[in-house]
Amino acid sequence: MNRKTNNKPADRATPQARKSSGAPSRAPRPRGRPPSGGATGLPLWYQVEQSLRAKILARGSTETLRLPTEAALAESFGVSLITVRQALKVLQRDGLITRQRNKGTFINANAPLATPLKLAGSLDSVIAQQMSQEVTVLENRRIAVPADLAILFPGVKQVTLLRRLRRSEGEVISYACNYLLTEYGSKVSNRDLRDSPVTKILRDKLSVPIRRIEDTVEARLPSPEVAGHLEIGLVSPVLFFCGVTYDADDRVVDVARIHYRGDRFKFSVTLDNP
Repeated sequence: MNRKTNNKPADRATPQARKSSGAPSRAPRPRGRPPSGGATGLPLWYQVEQSLRAKILARGSTETLRLPTEAALAESFGVSLITVRQALKVLQRDGLITRQRNKGTFINANAPLATPLKLAGSLDSVIAQQMSQEVTVLENRRIAVPADLAILFPGVKQVTLLRRLRRSEGEVISYACNYLLTEYGSKVSNRDLRDSPVTKILRDKLSVPIRRIEDTVEARLPSPEVAGHLEIGLVSPVLFFCGVTYDADDRVVDVARIHYRGDRFKFSVTLDNP
């Protein structure tokens, strides 16, 4: 007896069927963020916790004590709410934050502050070093004075924001933001920024009588924005440099905030004994 075989091919799931078959689809990670997870081998919650911890320890005395919402943090870091809550739980356990139901998450007023290393050096030596770096201009525009800088720019409503990436041999080594008085910032072109450091532009092109620059350097972990620009992970250390430039009238004309890759930059200091 002959048996009839059914040669009908097995049903195949259509793309739409596969999409709804129960396997979760992964939303694309927003552009500009560092990779989440795997590359470092460290749990995501730990990376978020370390990044928030560094931000808390490096906060300014005038910064708000309230952290963004859990949803905002999840969006910023590109992780789930569960991951954010795990990170916040550790920070709360360590006494750095307090979580209040229906009110938000707050940095404890007695949470410790990082102790910065203050250095003195030659203005010409800083300019000479930066002259050898390739510069990509990201932004050159007027903005409202950031709340945490208002104390340095009393009575000033707007400043010029200059954002740049610096490269050495094609590799990103620093992400720089300068906040200038608009009377000077409006005269700085993108070509100027590609050719010279801001300090040199102020001194040599705009003839600003620079009286002094107060520099502070500290080690910290990067924010998601900084990590994205420097192409590093959230737990990769960076050197954070803040320079405040004063003119002859003791007025702040520029605040520079620069993040240097810790694995591509070395900060050296020479002390002379007169």
